[in-house]
Amino acid sequence: MHFHDDALFPENQEKLVITAAPYGPEWEPNDFREDLPLTMDEHVQQAVDCYEAGASVLHIHVRELDGKGSKRLSKFNELLGRLREAVPEMVLQVGGSISFAPEGEGAEAKWLSDDTRHMLAELDPKPDQVTIAINTSQMNIAELLTADDIAGTSLARPELQETYREMTIPAGPGWVEEHLRRLQTAGIQPLFALTGITGLESVERLIRRGVYTGPLNVTWTGIGGGMEGPNPYNIMNFIQRVPDGAALTLESLMRSVLPVNTMAIAMGLHTRCGNEDTIWGRKGEKMTSVQQIRQLVRIAGELGREVATGKDARDIYKIGTTYADADETLAKLGYAPNRRPGQVGFTHHA
Repeated sequence: MHFHDDALFPENQEKLVITAAPYGPEWEPNDFREDLPLTMDEHVQQAVDCYEAGASVLHIHVRELDGKGSKRLSKFNELLGRLREAVPEMVLQVGGSISFAPEGEGAEAKWLSDDTRHMLAELDPKPDQVTIAINTSQMNIAELLTADDIAGTSLARPELQETYREMTIPAGPGWVEEHLRRLQTAGIQPLFALTGITGLESVERLIRRGVYTGPLNVTWTGIGGGMEGPNPYNIMNFIQRVPDGAALTLESLMRSVLPVNTMAIAMGLHTRCGNEDTIWGRKGEKMTSVQQIRQLVRIAGELGREVATGKDARDIYKIGTTYADADETLAKLGYAPNRRPGQVGFTHHA
């Protein structure tokens, strides 16, 4: 991404898209019962509250009444149907893992089979986005957790820590290409959840080969444990490699969420918060998803940056837009074109 001298002036920045992730599948309900929805009515009310607080994108997981993360697509269909009525302008984004919460005490935190994950393209009503991981990698969410992060929660149990410590993201090239094909056929936009620059490079290759032809919406996922950590150098190196035509959201975990989001707001990028990322405000003080959203709205106000509505977010993410081929996609995103036969030297933007 290119920063002109006036790039930090809020009048030259896009409106701020706030993604709310308020369903926290890694937590047990009693870890923060006030903010972790259990019933379907609570799931819907959480979305309404987040939207009214200023979030324009909703990252969706569903919990069963026993407190476990749901792996039933019928539950997602039920929630999506109710959300379309309750928050019609909100961008609905289904978490592509479906649910990585373990089934029982100390059980493996296992992602569902490839075939089941492909069925996210068949959700009805369809979501606006489904997150997609690129390249199989470790997802050790326990690596950066401090004693303060887990104090008094289910994650303090050694067997549960071990479960999450050994978790991996299955996202090999065959699955990725087929999943992108199905999502695009269904008219669902992929949200690329990337672990670092190597993932971004893989996405660029998919675009150059014409496997993906559409807007590029990316979340930099800085949660450590096989992904980059919340280090400003990591963030800036990644930003430098993202093309100008992409929309970039920064994501981190626990008490790194607020400083990372604050950097995103100042630089004209987009933010994500909610209990899936953290349940903490100041050290030792819990903070609800809605409180986190309101905090980002206040910070954006101090910087003079306007917060996006649901319609604004749809425009910024270009929901519903597709491109004809690799050439058009590269041009729209700001990548240099593919090299023509016999062409030598550097290629340049159109």
